[in-house]
Amino acid sequence: MNTIADRGGAKWDKAARYLRIAMLLNDHPDGLSAQDLADRIGVSKRTIYRDIESMDSDAGLPIWADEGKFGLERGAFLPPLALTLHEATTLFLAARLLAKVSDEHDTELIGAFVKLAQILPPVLAAHIETTVDVFSSTPPNPRFTKVFRVLAEGWAHQRVVEIEYDAGVYDPDKPVRRTRVRPLAIEPSALTHALYLLAYDEGRAARRTFKVERILSATLTPETFEAPEDYSPAAELAGAWDVIADDEPLKVVIRFSPAVAKRAAETRWHPSQELEEQADGSLIWRGEVAGMREIRIWIMGWGADAEVLEPTVLRDDVASELARAAALYAG
Repeated sequence: MNTIADRGGAKWDKAARYLRIAMLLNDHPDGLSAQDLADRIGVSKRTIYRDIESMDSDAGLPIWADEGKFGLERGAFLPPLALTLHEATTLFLAARLLAKVSDEHDTELIGAFVKLAQILPPVLAAHIETTVDVFSSTPPNPRFTKVFRVLAEGWAHQRVVEIEYDAGVYDPDKPVRRTRVRPLAIEPSALTHALYLLAYDEGRAARRTFKVERILSATLTPETFEAPEDYSPAAELAGAWDVIADDEPLKVVIRFSPAVAKRAAETRWHPSQELEEQADGSLIWRGEVAGMREIRIWIMGWGADAEVLEPTVLRDDVASELARAAALYAG
């Protein structure tokens, strides 16, 4: 059986080496010297020093150094999981989905892939290698990585986070907004290929959704918070079309033409959806979603084969957008 070290690819080899160093340090709480690590992994001491510096600065691993030895701070790794083949494969598919919807170079996602490769059969491990090589080609975004780590820490340990948010994407006149948030969840978006923070915004005194890519800086505060007992991110997101769950719910009715009715019916697009087949082969789709910003993107993706029947405000909005598009191509 081929091991991770047998496969090529510079980025893959480096990620695998980082993992090997981290696991060795984790297994030796008293620390190991650079020479010990070099001998065990089969590289030079200079490579070990360079790797440890990158693991500390780029990957954010809490590595200590003392009297010529290196080690990992306690709690650097979560307890190991005993996964079956099918469970590991399911996690791999979930990671693949996240890789598809993320447009950022994410070292945490790469690390998760490499660890999964240790327990998967060679065929799946080889697919992970390809995924890592493609994903690693995305230029790194240090600001995004730093912000993501701070938000993840705030979410996991219920710490208040101070953020600077670029609120001027849609309105250039809006200045950068500074506020304090209580992270409640981080959710990937299939629509925008981005990550979103669901949080209680202390400045607005309400729950809000923030696009992580628009958070210019994030700083952990020493203050902690208690999440509302009656709040469930999963339950709230069930009402969203994608990730925006803090808008007023709307009852939406769409008519799909006979040409796409079967395709529209074969997928459960939303937990609330109800389908009604029509005598002419068309399909009536009904659902209740939070706001119309996200569902309008999906509707317009069907072109002339989807007609909004309700609500009027959504019908008029889609009609106006399609008219602008038609005018753009009329010449």
